Amino acid sequence: MADQENSAQSITLKIAGKEYPLKATSPEMEQIMRIAAETINQKLAAYNSKFPDKTLLDKLSFVTLNETIGRLSAQRKCTALEAEVKRLEDETKAYLENIEKSSR
Repeated sequence: MADQENSAQSITLKIAGKEYPLKATSPEMEQIMRIAAETINQKLAAYNSKFPDKTLLDKLSFVTLNETIGRLSAQRKCTALEAEVKRLEDETKAYLENIEKSSR
């Protein structure tokens, strides 16, 4: 853990007009963090256009809700895909075992 802390890259991300000094533990993490900040700012800009009378807090809440819904949906899809992979592995194993038995 200390090695990650020492090798962390200092970066600054601007979200909703405010700068945040952060640490990225790898170049990949830095890229992900920058993409995340850009995505938040793009969604916030869309909500600014759609709901100009709402507060910044309301708009950030919309962004958070939207992103959380997306994450939870992706998690459910991954769980379903993992179950499908397991089922296919089991079917393949049974099929191969059946072929082995038949060839004896």
